[in-house]
Amino acid sequence: MPNNISLKANIGDYQFDNVLLNAAGIRCATTDELDKILDSQAGGCVTKSATPEPRKGNESPRMKATALGCINSMGLPNHGFDYYLKFAEANQNKAGKQVILSIAGLSVDQNLEMLKKIHASSFDGLTELNLSCPNIKGESQIAYDFEAVREILTDTFKFFKKQLGIKLPPYFDMHQFDRIAEVLNGFPITYVNAINSVGNGLIVNPETESAVIKPKGGFGGIGGQYIKPTALANVRALRLRLRPDISIIGTGGIRSGQDVFEHILCGANLVQIGTQFGFEGTKIFDRISRELKEIMDKKGYQSVADFRGKLKTL
Repeated sequence: MPNNISLKANIGDYQFDNVLLNAAGIRCATTDELDKILDSQAGGCVTKSATPEPRKGNESPRMKATALGCINSMGLPNHGFDYYLKFAEANQNKAGKQVILSIAGLSVDQNLEMLKKIHASSFDGLTELNLSCPNIKGESQIAYDFEAVREILTDTFKFFKKQLGIKLPPYFDMHQFDRIAEVLNGFPITYVNAINSVGNGLIVNPETESAVIKPKGGFGGIGGQYIKPTALANVRALRLRLRPDISIIGTGGIRSGQDVFEHILCGANLVQIGTQFGFEGTKIFDRISRELKEIMDKKGYQSVADFRGKLKTL
């Protein structure tokens, strides 16, 4: 493999030596798991989405692997905001390795509380505000309420001067792409992450004639191969609508170098891997890096910028 092929990419003021990252939620809950990601070929790590206090999450069984991916209703189990902020502060200056601090409050006030603590802290990396968790019982995904997104970002940028990304749910209608882009274009956000899992799917075990997970009567977020076309559509639609200075992280259905290539072709600056990372662990970053470089070599591309966002239409 030619050594001159580069997988480096930038988001805002931050350079990543590799376009591949983990997605918040899987194998990233403990400092040991996060250290393993930083020691891998990944361009950095994303912390488990934090709530102000530690959470045990939903009752088990709450995740089930399938032939095409998985279903989960984890309910944001995590060690609490202070745990992840401490890790982020301690690991933010590793050369070529970025730490993205993910937060997911159960209310607007909780999100603002954590953002104020981040702003006052020594952490100067990227923060990812998760407005799209579909698995909190009794809570809706705030990012489907466009005016609510506008209100929380208005309140946030009254005080938050660091670089902020927004994790979005999947959108399905053109007017939804138009509406969310119109809102986001009005704020100094650094990036969007598209997409979180497709919420409230249902998988049935025909042998037992039952749902396969317990929370919410079996309803949960769908990830894996099932959602790649939806993820690509969201990356593409948002790239066509957002300001050029707003980067995009593509997430959803990534199992191979070809999947990463397609996300970048649709406009992703970086990609995050969730379901398949859960299956394979950190060795997935080596495999997919190699596969992506092989594709780029065959096509004559030396950097991901050579083909980013250049999807052709018929």
